[in-house]
Amino acid sequence: MIAIQLHNPRELKRIDVADPGDPKSGEIRVNVRRIGVCGTDWHSFAGNQPFFEYPRILGHELGVEVAAIGPDAETNLQIGDRCSVEPYLNDSQSPASRLGRTNCCESLRVLGVHMDGGMCPHLVLPAHKLHRSESLGLDALALVETLCIGAHGCERAVLQSADRVLVIGAGPIGLSAYQFAQLEADKVILADVSTARLRFCQKQLGIDQTLLLKPGEVDAQLEEAFSGRPTVIMDATGHPGSMEQSFKFSGHGGRIVFLGIVQGDLSFSDPEFHRKELTVMASRNAPAMTFHHVIAQLESGRVDARPWITHRLDLEEVPDKLPALEGDPGLLKAMVEIN
Repeated sequence: MIAIQLHNPRELKRIDVADPGDPKSGEIRVNVRRIGVCGTDWHSFAGNQPFFEYPRILGHELGVEVAAIGPDAETNLQIGDRCSVEPYLNDSQSPASRLGRTNCCESLRVLGVHMDGGMCPHLVLPAHKLHRSESLGLDALALVETLCIGAHGCERAVLQSADRVLVIGAGPIGLSAYQFAQLEADKVILADVSTARLRFCQKQLGIDQTLLLKPGEVDAQLEEAFSGRPTVIMDATGHPGSMEQSFKFSGHGGRIVFLGIVQGDLSFSDPEFHRKELTVMASRNAPAMTFHHVIAQLESGRVDARPWITHRLDLEEVPDKLPALEGDPGLLKAMVEIN
């Protein structure tokens, strides 16, 4: 069967790979129908994604259909069910997993990053990594994983209604954090340095609480926007300068959640950090309960990420057409289809 492999940075190939075959005990075979292209894929394409090795079949934002169920699979899934995939394969006996932190297991392997992913027609996966919805379409199911990143960041922040939340970075991860922060906090502002991106969010997504960050003016901008300082900053930029500035921009007693990841070290003023008694958290992937929460919010209509999809590609078009989207100012989310 055909698969799309990132052979080297900026080198995508159509390759033939063996069919995964029938599912074994505890496994389920799925037909892959939708693959979202995320920031991790773009960083891997550019050659600057941590923990990534080449060559690799991409794809971890997946909307799938159940095709076959292996023996002794503890599941209530049936043939034809549509599911989102939790693409984080963990060791259930690891110390982190036994504490419920499956998303940051010591030996975690992520589909499309540490092992070959879902940019191919068929996969065999552990049954417990599939999360069904009876009402969501395949596009929405492929977007669940992205939404889980932002939703888990909000879980890490333990948001309260009185919080004043600044989400920095208006890409899909920042948008996912914004959507779920709005469910908990009374004041949430989405900030970016791109006028075009914020205009898209305003016009196409209906987001009116936005802030165009201007160099040298951010202090004054935040004071005006929040009548003080944010109590929570969620940085989804993956930019070291932005992440380091979060320590300066946070209010006293604030929480900082880093949704992005950079190569290298970050630095901050310890007196500033100590004076404000800040709490700083990483947020990596998401556990199964977050997938359940996100799917429930999508099913209820309180969250909808489908308007994020700006480009569509067939699987076989990916090597030829996807590279041209890099840097496209109109790109928010590309969706790969397999019909």
